[in-house]
Amino acid sequence: MRRLLCVVVVALASTASAHAAVEAPVPNARAFYVLNASNGEVLASHDAQVEVPIASITKLMTVIVALQHLDPDDEVTVTRAAAQVGEERIPLRAGQRISVEDLLKGALIQSANNAADALASAASGGDVARFVSWMNARARAIGLHHTHFVRPDGLDVAGHLSTARDVAVLAQVAMHSPVVRSLVRERTETIEDGRVVVHTWNDLLGVVPGLIGVKTGHTDDAGWCQVAAVRRQGYTIYAVILGSPTRAQRNGDLQRLLEWGVSQYRTATLVRRAVYGQAQTGWGRKPVALVASKPLVRVVRAGRPLIERVIAPGAVSLPVAQGQRLGRVEIWDGRTLVGTRPLLAARSVARPGFGGRLRWYATRTGHHLLGLFS
Repeated sequence: MRRLLCVVVVALASTASAHAAVEAPVPNARAFYVLNASNGEVLASHDAQVEVPIASITKLMTVIVALQHLDPDDEVTVTRAAAQVGEERIPLRAGQRISVEDLLKGALIQSANNAADALASAASGGDVARFVSWMNARARAIGLHHTHFVRPDGLDVAGHLSTARDVAVLAQVAMHSPVVRSLVRERTETIEDGRVVVHTWNDLLGVVPGLIGVKTGHTDDAGWCQVAAVRRQGYTIYAVILGSPTRAQRNGDLQRLLEWGVSQYRTATLVRRAVYGQAQTGWGRKPVALVASKPLVRVVRAGRPLIERVIAPGAVSLPVAQGQRLGRVEIWDGRTLVGTRPLLAARSVARPGFGGRLRWYATRTGHHLLGLFS
């Protein structure tokens, strides 16, 4: 029997969350950017490609490059230039021996400028300008097309600029490092054999559920800046705020952006273990039901309609074995395939023997003759 392919398209109503239709919050800042890192969907942005100072968010790149040349277990010597760097700092003195791990804690948790400069000096053999050139080369390599570094610490200097979009990319790359991931979620840590405690500037740690980092920044030119990430099962939301007027304003706006971003998604069962079609089998046999092999559970955008496509034959040749693959069901979000599941035969159907086929032909012929006479 010839296999006839049937395609059935059904629009699925998407269950909207309470916040799905709500417009994104608009922070009081120079620029902002909200991204679903799991699928690359940009949820909201404003001036995300405008080049502005980013202050200590710079230290994410400093640590990325330093870890290409240093191991956290290494012990390095602090240079005089690094020890003298001002503003936010940890206790360092020229000639001091200190572990790279302690400098990483100082740079990422307490955002210490002298720790960042000490890392740059140690990694480059004292040639900080060379280290900065590595930072810019790495920026180009990961697609930060509107970013230029001048210092490893992010202190104000002409030409040291990035964008909200580039910061989001930088944070994602940094979070690929287990060292970075483990440190940016800590509120406090100890260094120098427990003699010094470092404290984070990330006020949202422990406040926003699921927050996993990543980095704050502040200078007179940059204002109050931060990139943060919240993880949920199946997706991660990144939000960037650059140039907020106050620390409190930045914290409140960033929390609202993260909560709004999370509210835009839901976890849904898109395919169930149910009958999605029937395939004719011929020879007087009953149709065989087509059942999804297993459920399909995905994170989807709340309030967005989905399309279900059932692709299966209208008729099949016998024999058919229970569990035999006879088609598939696909779920589409616009032109994006969300997921698919095979459709399997719900039962076995044997091909009739010679006698059975002969009886079927005889019965069909009889019906035809009766129809002619009537």
